[in-house]
Amino acid sequence: MQLLWLLLLLISPAYSIHLDLNDPTSIKQAAHDVAANMLSHYTGNQPGDNPGNLPPPYYWWEAGAMFNALIDYWYLTGDSTWNAITTQALTWQAGHTGTFMPTNQTKTEGNDDQAFWAFAAMSTAERNFPDPDREDGPGWLAMAQAVFNTQAARWDEDTCGGGLRWQIFSFNNGWNYKNTISNGCFFNLAARLARYTGNSTYAEWAERIWAWTVQVGFITDDWLFYDGADALLNCSEFNRIQWTYNSGVYLLGAANMYNFTEGDPRWEDRTKRILQATEVFFVKDPAMVMYERACEIVNTCQVDQRAFKGFLARWMAASTQVAPFTYDWVMPRLRASAAAAASTCTGGPDGAACGLKWTSGEWDGSQDVGLQMSALEVMQAILIDRVDPPVTDASGGTSLGDPSGGMEQDDPRPDVLTMTITGGDRAGAGILTVMLAVLIVGTTGWLLYE
Repeated sequence: MQLLWLLLLLISPAYSIHLDLNDPTSIKQAAHDVAANMLSHYTGNQPGDNPGNLPPPYYWWEAGAMFNALIDYWYLTGDSTWNAITTQALTWQAGHTGTFMPTNQTKTEGNDDQAFWAFAAMSTAERNFPDPDREDGPGWLAMAQAVFNTQAARWDEDTCGGGLRWQIFSFNNGWNYKNTISNGCFFNLAARLARYTGNSTYAEWAERIWAWTVQVGFITDDWLFYDGADALLNCSEFNRIQWTYNSGVYLLGAANMYNFTEGDPRWEDRTKRILQATEVFFVKDPAMVMYERACEIVNTCQVDQRAFKGFLARWMAASTQVAPFTYDWVMPRLRASAAAAASTCTGGPDGAACGLKWTSGEWDGSQDVGLQMSALEVMQAILIDRVDPPVTDASGGTSLGDPSGGMEQDDPRPDVLTMTITGGDRAGAGILTVMLAVLIVGTTGWLLYE
């Protein structure tokens, strides 16, 4: 048996991710291998499943985030391998209204969940991803606008002076929680729509959301972000946990507002402060490697949280394109983190399964969509300076929009049957009533007679 085991080791190929930070070909190959492993978990392209769907234990929002990663993958590497399933997933989940509110997600869909799908649509518009080939539904930009309109309608000033609730529907747990990520996503989307369309209404909403975030106290004195607060207590008591993706989502929103306002010093200062505050999410040994400090140290990262730092990497890289002054701060940290992430991608039968703790330099035995997505995001982010900035309507954007999209939602309840009642209808009903009465009296009498 020992000889057999040795023979198997000798004839089996050695798999692992190789990443040379100075070689674009190496980066693209590493990103491809990690993405392929990530998609080994995807079931939405299998018979009997819905396009865009990930199986348990993953929630619906993470699939939207995954396809956003694949849109960026195409844009950064030029590889269109997964474009078809990406288009299929987005158009299916957006529905004919483009609002990303499928009925089979009603029991779990929150504002942040909806927004992560909207981010994918927004990215397709910004990257000039090939438009969907159909005539019965909205395009990419119109989808992002439709989601924005549905969320603007949910802005709630009855509690906490404003803000979005976590949940969309009042019967779901979390309805009474106003969380930073939902409002940060709304801010991010508004800022990006402002830049893309040039429409100041979106910018006004971004200003409003930012002002409320500051006023309610979600931004700390050191420019980090609390998780949220209880609306029943008028947001007077905070959940003070700090996640990487909350900083990231506000960072990219602020950077887009800096770009939209053509260098407004207020937005430059806010972008710098948010960015520099993220230093707490990078360890010093090994230097400048990203980690999720709220859960990695104590080994409590849940399914959702395993993807969070990948979004910080995504949004840091994207910020360098719309606020170039961030580049020198961002890139050394992304490069160090990418190298560290690659060192954990040695697991699974393909040698491309990645670990949670990039600081460890080794695979931890996990097989997980979020871990793969995070590694993919930080690796492909190294290519950000080799592609053009996101487009706008004025600079080559081709996606068709619909500023009024999503404003009139279909009622999910069955239609009420209505008809006009005529005199003949009344006469016929009267005859039937008399006949029914005679029948009842007759049968009742027969029973009594017996």
